[in-house]
Amino acid sequence: MEAIGKFEGSNSVNSAHNTINKAADAARPAVDRIANGAHQAVDRLAEVASSAADTLSVRGAQIRDAQAKLAGQARGYVSTHPLATVGIALAAGFLLSRLFSSSSR
Repeated sequence: MEAIGKFEGSNSVNSAHNTINKAADAARPAVDRIANGAHQAVDRLAEVASSAADTLSVRGAQIRDAQAKLAGQARGYVSTHPLATVGIALAAGFLLSRLFSSSSR
């Protein structure tokens, strides 16, 4: 009786292994398609991120160039018109002090 029980058990185990193998073989194409789609999505996101980084780098360089140009122009104006610059600074300071002192009351 014991030998029969072992034999029947091994058939059940073999049957379970075969069922699992069939299920794994059936699922493999779907898993491969999903993995391929995920890889393509990651590749597209990487391309978009790289393009955005390149664009931001170019824009940053343009902003730095514009800042340097404006700073140079301001230095030039200050050195050629020192009295006008002091007058503008005094007027701006006066206006700002009036604005802030009236808003705090």
